[in-house]
Amino acid sequence: MTIRVLIADDQKLIRESFGIVLNAQPDIEVIGEAVDGQDAIDRIAELGPDVVLMDIRMPVLDGLEATHRITRSSPHVKIVMLTTFDEDEYVYEALRAGANGFLLKDSSAQQLAEAVRTVAMGGALLAPTVTKRLIEEFARGGSPRTVRRGRVAGLTERETEVLRLIAQGLSNSELAERLVIAEQTVKTHVSRVLVKLGLRDRTQAVVFAYETGLVRAGE
Repeated sequence: MTIRVLIADDQKLIRESFGIVLNAQPDIEVIGEAVDGQDAIDRIAELGPDVVLMDIRMPVLDGLEATHRITRSSPHVKIVMLTTFDEDEYVYEALRAGANGFLLKDSSAQQLAEAVRTVAMGGALLAPTVTKRLIEEFARGGSPRTVRRGRVAGLTERETEVLRLIAQGLSNSELAERLVIAEQTVKTHVSRVLVKLGLRDRTQAVVFAYETGLVRAGE
């Protein structure tokens, strides 16, 4: 199946270069471009992409607000935030808005293509540098949110353990190795955790785990 991609960035050079890289992939097609957040919303309604590469800083409507609106009007659309090293202060806000992950603008062609494939398949993109910033945000955030903490009670002991390990950045294969279970079993546990907690994906699961205090900075 071909993954349909929309590129939203106010810099023409970025849009064109990413388009060339992605269109060279046999399983990816760039179906459109957007020059700002509002344009991205309009183009999504028109074109129905699977994945949106969304710049954070754009005129008219920035990427954060656009993501917030898109995840509510088109929850099936996966969003990867395009960022630079000096924009990591937006990490927490973007994840709360519903972004599926982050990608540095100077990523290689292979990293760009793999990022699109990862989120299209329901995965999350949390690079170590991004995860570090996320942890720092929660370390400064004070006490866990008790209302959300109560939702953890609905998880089994194994599901709680899986959630904690997801928040620590482990992949499905690493989870399987750590828990000494089959990878397919891990996928089942992850799916049940997301359903029970009403979360979209693994990225939101990470946010939830830190917000509720299930995982704390330094663990």
